[in-house]
Amino acid sequence: MTTETRQDARRTGVSTLVRSSLAALAAGLAISAAGLLVDGRSGLLAGLVGTAVVVGVLFSGALVVTVVADLLPGASLMVALMTYTLQMVLLAAVLIPLSDTAWADDNLTAGWLAAAVITGALIWTAAQVLLATRVRIPVYDLPAPEATTQADGRVAPGAEGGAR
Repeated sequence: MTTETRQDARRTGVSTLVRSSLAALAAGLAISAAGLLVDGRSGLLAGLVGTAVVVGVLFSGALVVTVVADLLPGASLMVALMTYTLQMVLLAAVLIPLSDTAWADDNLTAGWLAAAVITGALIWTAAQVLLATRVRIPVYDLPAPEATTQADGRVAPGAEGGAR
């Protein structure tokens, strides 16, 4: 009688990515609610815009790294470093022109925007580190052991684990 070994499918970073996004989103919504209570509509909008920008940029960059790490693990460090740099450039490319618009001057409170971006990035990073250190990713895959059975259904003497 043989038993099949059950090997877990290779875990990807998608669950870590989604949970980090939810943590940053929750923090951003809390900042937005505080902005609403303190500064009204402009505080709420600033918190929501900052949260959307930071979660969108960090999610897209981490998704690229996750896909590359699954397909080409050897290239994942290079892609991660390049993606981090591009994320910072993208954040600047979105936030600097936004801060120069008349709409932002009239509808956004700069302090709440900064609080949402900074808090979202810190919470995202902390969640990524915490979740990534808790996931069990095998370094290598062991081949499934093949049990040798005799004609009468018994396991052959040399097929048992630890046999020499």
